[in-house]
Amino acid sequence: MTQTTSNQIRWTSADLELFPDREWKRYEIVDGELFVTRAPHLGHQDSGGCIYARLFFWSEETNLGKPFFAPGVVFSDIDDVIPDVVWVKQERLAAIVDESGHFTAAPDLVVEVLSLGSQNERRDREVKLRLYSLKGVLEYWIVNWRLQQIEVYRRDMGQLRLVGTLLSEDELTSPLLPGFCCQVARFF
Repeated sequence: MTQTTSNQIRWTSADLELFPDREWKRYEIVDGELFVTRAPHLGHQDSGGCIYARLFFWSEETNLGKPFFAPGVVFSDIDDVIPDVVWVKQERLAAIVDESGHFTAAPDLVVEVLSLGSQNERRDREVKLRLYSLKGVLEYWIVNWRLQQIEVYRRDMGQLRLVGTLLSEDELTSPLLPGFCCQVARFF
């Protein structure tokens, strides 16, 4: 932890190692700002698990990539996050994982499932959207399991832009995932 001239504390990945209670809380850092959340609601976990499973079975059939559930993504000492689900193209996988088993570069797809609270929503809709956009994520899904909808952001002209909000009766497809098609309701 360092203190800047404006008295703002900037947290680092090394600080996270010193925190107690790591099994029941999730600690993330974006641009030195610390975000702490407790274990998510079962509905949150269920949606994340359903998305992971759909991506897993599609990936097994196509061998185009691989999904991961709640992996560590350490872009730098001040950008250390734990997305709910990521998916990475097969040919990139070995090159972007370190010896500790953390991603060190942008996954191709990142999925964040919203938790209740304005701070949690700000983290996923603003702070992480900006981080993932800057770091080169190709597609970002923000999942609202309570409303059963998914906001889909895709890289366009160097940044992630909202391309649509899908409701439960809609089908989710992606140019990143050729042949993948799933009705949104199946994620909830």
